[in-house]
Amino acid sequence: MAKKANIQKDAFKKYTKWIWTLFLSGIGFIMLLFLLASFGVFGKLPAFEELENPQNDLATQVISVDGKTIGSYFKENRSPIKYKDLPQNLVDALVATEDVRFYEHSGIDFKGTARAAIKLGRDGGASTITQQLAKLLFTRKPSGNFFKRIILQKTKEWIIAVRLERHYTKQEIIAMYFNKQGFLFQAVGIRSASRIYFGKEPKDLNIEESAVLVAMLKNPRQYNPYREISKEKSFQRRNVVLMQMERNDIISKKVKDSLQKLPIVLDFSPEDTSFGMATYFREYLRGFMKDWVKNNPKPDGSEYDIFRDGLKIYVTIDSRMQQYAEEAMEEHMSNLQRVFFKSQETNKTAPFYDLTKKEVDANILAAMKRSNRWRRMKKAGKSEKEIKTSFDEKAEMKIFSWKGEIDTIMTPKDSIRYYKHFMHTGILSTEPQTGHVKAWVGGINHKHFQYDHVKQGSRQVGSTFKPFVYATAINQLGYSPCKELNNTLYTIPKGKYGLPEDWTPHNSSEKYGGVRTLKDALANSVNVISAQLIDKATPKNVVRLANNLGIEKEIPEVPSIALGSVDLSLYEMVGAYNTFSNKGMYVEPIMVLRIEDKNGTSLSEFAPKTKEVLNEQAAYTVINLLEGVTQFGSGVRLRSSSGVYPDSIASGYPYKLTNPIAGKTGTTQNQSDGWFMGLVPNLTTGVWVGGEERAIHFPDLGRGQGASMALPIWALFMKKCYADKTLNVSKEEFEKPENMSIELDCEKYKNPETEGEKDPAEEVPEF
Repeated sequence: MAKKANIQKDAFKKYTKWIWTLFLSGIGFIMLLFLLASFGVFGKLPAFEELENPQNDLATQVISVDGKTIGSYFKENRSPIKYKDLPQNLVDALVATEDVRFYEHSGIDFKGTARAAIKLGRDGGASTITQQLAKLLFTRKPSGNFFKRIILQKTKEWIIAVRLERHYTKQEIIAMYFNKQGFLFQAVGIRSASRIYFGKEPKDLNIEESAVLVAMLKNPRQYNPYREISKEKSFQRRNVVLMQMERNDIISKKVKDSLQKLPIVLDFSPEDTSFGMATYFREYLRGFMKDWVKNNPKPDGSEYDIFRDGLKIYVTIDSRMQQYAEEAMEEHMSNLQRVFFKSQETNKTAPFYDLTKKEVDANILAAMKRSNRWRRMKKAGKSEKEIKTSFDEKAEMKIFSWKGEIDTIMTPKDSIRYYKHFMHTGILSTEPQTGHVKAWVGGINHKHFQYDHVKQGSRQVGSTFKPFVYATAINQLGYSPCKELNNTLYTIPKGKYGLPEDWTPHNSSEKYGGVRTLKDALANSVNVISAQLIDKATPKNVVRLANNLGIEKEIPEVPSIALGSVDLSLYEMVGAYNTFSNKGMYVEPIMVLRIEDKNGTSLSEFAPKTKEVLNEQAAYTVINLLEGVTQFGSGVRLRSSSGVYPDSIASGYPYKLTNPIAGKTGTTQNQSDGWFMGLVPNLTTGVWVGGEERAIHFPDLGRGQGASMALPIWALFMKKCYADKTLNVSKEEFEKPENMSIELDCEKYKNPETEGEKDPAEEVPEF
């Protein structure tokens, strides 16, 4: 028995020694792995400096004047956020789902690791949040055999995780983790994801929204709430996150049960250049920044990269006004387009007028040659005949419609003609006292129509140019709005101002006789009065005033400009009209306030150029004239208590605006262009509407005039702005100068014809 006991005792010692040897060898092996890994034997580990400053591509953010990020420029759409800007419910959801002992461990959860090893990962892995961050920041996807892929990779992750825990607080680690995660659809980091999926900053996320984003961390494609194929999985995974929050006493069972029943509600706003808010403005700004980086190098002499360096561009755009402008545009233009389509049903050359079939074919061919398809095939060496043939071959494509993109099959040539049918618009709203651009809508859809009708396009301005003629005469001759001129045909003879023949414009109404006051004449766009005024003021002085008002395009010094024969951009027109509201002081429109680097250091600040163009009395007199347009002229429908035009033409009637409004409509020949320039004391907004080309227009003046095409957008926009009391858009009177010497009260006005008024033939002084 004693011998047997001794044998058992020796065997126990032997096994115990073997177990300890195995255990200590394992510990030694692990320590050796850690030691070798820390020396970089299995691949480079990050240095302390890299831990302090991980290399990320940072998106440049475009930040509105009201503090909202309205867009980004990026290779990776990453907008870093600090822990203090994360909502607690988001942090709680993360910890409860991904690492319940996050605040207890130092980077490695040994308890979780043991559980995962024993259960072979059936209850999930053991990677802590810190380990996941280490993998995201510094380790590549493993390759090779099992040992290299799993053991060495995990070892490196553990070492980096421990280093991260030593150098950062738990809060900093969570912020870094959220900033590094990808969420698809070019959303990198929680801030981008919050904006793209829910249209808000992270601090504004509610519990169920936070749960959706945390659910995506497991697999952003498999649990994506926007993709049709993964919506149900996203819903189920979100509910798992909510269950984990309840299990860890973050929310009550009652709250969990109620939240789990809620559907996932997205406000999906992708931040690609062609999507989101202010797309046309952001494209303009990209060109602005391209020039800026060339003239503002880094301290080392290299150029800033707006796609990687995380700049912050603070712009004058107000996200609320921008939203209202885009909504007003969509509401009116979708309705106008429906009416235009209907008007083309009997047009054999639709959507063109005044063109022969041969001219239409030439127009379509020219559009084909401007297309990417033509350029691509030409570059590939295809003959012109082969290229033309390809335009007649049907293909699957997505086309724009106001009800959303349509999947269809048609030939590329037919798609060109289809797109020619669409009416386009430009909207620009600015603050006259500062020059700040508040809203910029360059077209109806940037993805399908990338031409910017605010700054890039120039179209004939029609009667919206007439206030410059009136302003010149008022500024030089002191005319009152009550000044009367004969409403008769007026001829400027051949040779004067270099005219090749006599120039005798006609009124659009063909009504003549009697006299008209300047206020009545401008309100009703009476051409013969404009002809008399430009003759009195001279075309040269009118052009000089227009140039002083910020219009840079060369304007011919001929009388016909009085009727708006010149092509100008909406950007120029709005800047010029600002001067009337701003007491004669021109303020150059400005879009950018300042630019900062990723650390918040100011790199550039911007201020507008200013100059006095009109005396204060003359500027106010022009405002008084323009108010007549909305009181009894072509803009009177703004104040209508009943619809002036049927709802099929312009939605939203009646507008019933009662506050002081100065404005001017404009309609060009054949209704090719419709304009409305509207002013209140602290906001100037211009709207243009028309076809892609002048041959594309409404067949009649009723639907094709500026008061029908453009004015409704202005009215809808202003009603939305007035409804938002936080904007403080003025409803007050325009400020009248003290000691006004120009008489505005027509009952008190005395006819200067008997008081030595200057002879129109006399030389008029220049500015």
